[in-house]
Amino acid sequence: MRSVVFDAGPVISLSMNNLLWLLEPLRKSFGGEFLIPEPVKEELVDRPLKIKRFEFEALQVQSEIDCGVFRVVNDTRVDALAKELYELANSCFSAKGSNISMLHFGEVYTLASVSVMGCEAAVVDERTTRELVESPEDIAKHMQAKLHTKVSIDYGRLDKLRSMVDGMRILRSVELVAVAFEMGLLDRYIDRCRNPTEEMRARLLDSVLWGVKLEGCAVSEKEIERIMSLEMAK
Repeated sequence: MRSVVFDAGPVISLSMNNLLWLLEPLRKSFGGEFLIPEPVKEELVDRPLKIKRFEFEALQVQSEIDCGVFRVVNDTRVDALAKELYELANSCFSAKGSNISMLHFGEVYTLASVSVMGCEAAVVDERTTRELVESPEDIAKHMQAKLHTKVSIDYGRLDKLRSMVDGMRILRSVELVAVAFEMGLLDRYIDRCRNPTEEMRARLLDSVLWGVKLEGCAVSEKEIERIMSLEMAK
């Protein structure tokens, strides 16, 4: 069966915007499974349930699991690859003689699950994870600007990492929101208005795209403008 694997970031972005309900119709339209690796489930549910500030969000995610929207996966093959990816990703770049930590376990488990299980895509909101898959050399440029120091690249490790994630497709919560908009799922927010206009639909889409951006989705203002242009032209 077709499947995509979720990291914690996109689920949090949707949850904080009260949009977790979009996942069920999106999954049905996709015609496959939405998977969460066990370490990601721990990040989204198990640990937050012990913290009053995050308990309600954790209960919402647990409900999506209980209802079958998400399936939690635990595979020893994924464990082995995740450990290797973790070591590689966090030793490819260094500054002042020390390695720069790039990815957390949840992110590498997401990538490892896609690779091992032959999934369609990884759903990840973090820019670093996406760049490691699509354009790892750009990471050094960003880190140099952020740290104000030279960032070195271990090309042997980087080439090995690249071969392990080559061709992997990365989606973000903004892409999920855009698809939901195309499906008319977001129309409920303006349907009660008298004679909803295209201007209202545009404002709705813009507000949701900015909502997920402000909750952690790595998307630039120019990308949002491009998505707006494409969606409103349909």
